[in-house]
Amino acid sequence: MAFVKSGWLLRQSTILKRWKKNWFDLWSDGHLIYYDDQTRQNVEDKVHMPMDCINIRTGQECRDTQPPDGKSKDCMLQIVCRDGKTISLCAESTDDCLAWKFTLQDSRTNTQAYGYGPYGGAYPPGTQVVYAANGQAYAVPYQYPYAGLYGQQPANQVIIRERYRDNDSDLALGMLAGAATGMALGSLFWVF
Repeated sequence: MAFVKSGWLLRQSTILKRWKKNWFDLWSDGHLIYYDDQTRQNVEDKVHMPMDCINIRTGQECRDTQPPDGKSKDCMLQIVCRDGKTISLCAESTDDCLAWKFTLQDSRTNTQAYGYGPYGGAYPPGTQVVYAANGQAYAVPYQYPYAGLYGQQPANQVIIRERYRDNDSDLALGMLAGAATGMALGSLFWVF
């Protein structure tokens, strides 16, 4: 895989809200990985842009944060993730911020999976790269469904499971319904 864009950005920490300088790599498969420094030894975090990112804000659109000292709000960008996390970043200049914005937006929508086999060549067309939970990439042949009578083009479908929030009202209602059913059936059998 190849880098699409790399460089230094200031990132606001989640707890203390301090600005910290991190090295960012955006890979051609859509992974945005940021490190402590340019040596890429310690991974701070990573975001898979096509799956995790739902919005990218820049400049005055950025919410709940102020730029670091000496920077304007036009140098800021925020990555809003599906899990509710917001990553606040600040570039060196407005032009650099726009370059990151366009590159990140492109990686959200136009990501192609590039993989390289053990012989140094790219995987053949029709190969899908699947990532395991540990980040290991596996190449598998992509099976296209039957095109149908009219030659319909296959479509990729992404299923996103939203987090289930339980407020215990369903449990109470179920217990009440069970008790009522038990009483009704008990009185019915009492007659016999």
